[in-house]
Amino acid sequence: MQTYYYVLASQRFLLEEEPLEEVLKERTRYYHEQEKEIDFWLVKQPAFLETAAMSEIKAKCPQPSAAVVSTNPQFITWLKLRLEYVVTGEFQAPSSEIPDALASLASVS
Repeated sequence: MQTYYYVLASQRFLLEEEPLEEVLKERTRYYHEQEKEIDFWLVKQPAFLETAAMSEIKAKCPQPSAAVVSTNPQFITWLKLRLEYVVTGEFQAPSSEIPDALASLASVS
């Protein structure tokens, strides 16, 4: 089982009010230069919020939500400091409650 760390906020905040796309592009470029494997993902309407253990966190976050999920806790800490108005946490996956850490409830259009 892997530990995943996340930064969670409303989609509006992460995708419209903050320059998150720019930050993630820069981070991706840096990883490619360092020949490092990507260890972060943007997940709209993350399915992990549907578990009983996450009900309080989901209730605190305006919907629809989005999360940056990573296996790198330092990156999530850095994002938290950069973005400020976000919720952070961690979870283990795969598990019976969270079979796919990156699953989304967002419909594909």
